Amino acid sequence: MTGTPKSESAPFFLDITTETCPMTFVRTRLLLDRMPAGATATVRLTGKEPLGNVPGSARALGHAVISVAPETAGREAPEDVWLVTLRKAG
Repeated sequence: MTGTPKSESAPFFLDITTETCPMTFVRTRLLLDRMPAGATATVRLTGKEPLGNVPGSARALGHAVISVAPETAGREAPEDVWLVTLRKAG
C-alpha cells in the first residue's frame, strides 16, 4: 500500500517513480505530515531532480535523511530507481 505502513512496526513507503517535480516532494511532504514523529519512510523515486529535491527538501524541513541508495546494486545513474529513507522530525 502506497503511503501507509505495511504493519505497525514497518516503515512507511511511497512510490513516486511515475511523478514529476514538483509533485515528487509534494507527495513526500503529505506522507511526512501524516506520519508520527520519529517514524521512518522509504521513498522510491527516479530522475535527477527528485533525487536531489526530495532529500534536500526533507532536510530543509528538519527531517533526517537516513540513506539514499540505488534500488539495484550497480545501477547508480539518476534515471535508475533510488530508495530514500527519511525519519520524521520531532
